[in-house]
Amino acid sequence: MTLHVQQWIGNRWVESLESGLGKGVCLNPATGSEVGTYDEAGAADAEAAIALARKTFETTNWARQPRLRAQVLLEFADRLEARKTDIAKMLVAVNGKLMHEAMVEPMGGASEIRYYAGLARNLFGRMAEIDTGCYSLLAREPAGVAGIIVPWNAPLLLLVRSLAPAMAAGCTSVVKLAHQTSLATKIVIEALAEVKSLPPGVVSFLHESGSRVSEALVRSPEVDVVSFTGSSGVGKKIMAAGAGTLKRLSLELGGKAPSLVFPDCDRKKAVAAIAGAATVMAGQMCTAAGRVLVHQTIAKEFERDLKAAFENVVTGPGDDPASTMGPLIDRANRDRVQGIVEAAEKVGRMIVKGRPLGGNLASGAFLTPTLMAIEDVKSRFVQDELFGPVLNFETFTDEAEAIERANATRYGLAASLWTADQARASRVSRALKSGTVWINSYNKLFAEAETGGYRESGFGRLHGVEGLNDFLQTKHVYFEAPPIA
Repeated sequence: MTLHVQQWIGNRWVESLESGLGKGVCLNPATGSEVGTYDEAGAADAEAAIALARKTFETTNWARQPRLRAQVLLEFADRLEARKTDIAKMLVAVNGKLMHEAMVEPMGGASEIRYYAGLARNLFGRMAEIDTGCYSLLAREPAGVAGIIVPWNAPLLLLVRSLAPAMAAGCTSVVKLAHQTSLATKIVIEALAEVKSLPPGVVSFLHESGSRVSEALVRSPEVDVVSFTGSSGVGKKIMAAGAGTLKRLSLELGGKAPSLVFPDCDRKKAVAAIAGAATVMAGQMCTAAGRVLVHQTIAKEFERDLKAAFENVVTGPGDDPASTMGPLIDRANRDRVQGIVEAAEKVGRMIVKGRPLGGNLASGAFLTPTLMAIEDVKSRFVQDELFGPVLNFETFTDEAEAIERANATRYGLAASLWTADQARASRVSRALKSGTVWINSYNKLFAEAETGGYRESGFGRLHGVEGLNDFLQTKHVYFEAPPIA
């Protein structure tokens, strides 16, 4: 039986309204073979979904029923968790993740949904007596219709961290999903479809390989807020296009995460964590370690240990228990990253050079990890997000230089620092221009703790209480009470 996914609008699967768009193919990045197909969505599908979302928001009580929203989210979390194994297996097949990486998505997604289910019943405003008998009531209300654009690298988690707060706030949503992982998100939609208390039109899901749906979401005056996760380049285009309607935006964009390593660190722990952070999801993660900055007094030893860690990475299929890093999303991206490595070799030093795999894995998008050394912070290999298993090794002489080098790019999404000195950890973490700083750890992300970027890594916050802010607005109601007789 061929796996296939359609659009999901009005709580049912429907064919695309634009018949000429045809079907797309989902490939297994480990083999290059076809897993299934999806219907291509077009602008007409987007407009229909937007119109339904607007009608649902304006004519139903969804925005005024926090207990219903909490119930829907809790039921969604339960059904998602019940399908965790099926979701994880499909993520391995269409995304290339290792099984333990894939399992994080449904479990983390269920946790996030339950967190926002609790917040749905705790959306309080405030009231103040401005003067005698003069009152200001400040109410928190849903922003309206949300457009959510989700990438392929963590398609469930990155969906949920925008959709759950949007639903909790009382918004209706139209979601544009990544076509590469549409067969995995189909299972997520099926889980939501089982929630009988979900009113039709609260959420619609569309799949496409191009930008027709995304452009419609950004352009439409009926969409009040767009939440986008992806590259800084696309984020800038969305920001420019959204100016026509003064649309509210939440953008989590690219990163070039530095790891600062000081002489008093636990070297064994730091090496293992940084190597893992550079190769997690084959480096296809916005918070993946892209740079390691090491104090010159321990640079030789740290490079030696990091080199060994990179050489010990076992690149292979996600369903092979021996694999410690899976493939890139497709061969085009494998070739892109390999080209970057080849170009970097001409200007820097290769400590461990990544290579495609041959033999029976030659048809997959496999590329072993690269550890290189380029000291020039102005180099594009230091400045640009490479989105692959590539880590640049740099050195510094003192704390001030470490901070200066770490802040030398326009990105500011995540960073880590490694030291036993708590005073230094406090000073340096405050000085780093980054939305998240991990101290002696890496990639610790929680539903309760906000994340987001500085500078060209975007704006707005996801997770935590502040994750609701992009989907809420504050209304001021002023009234005067007559004096007591």
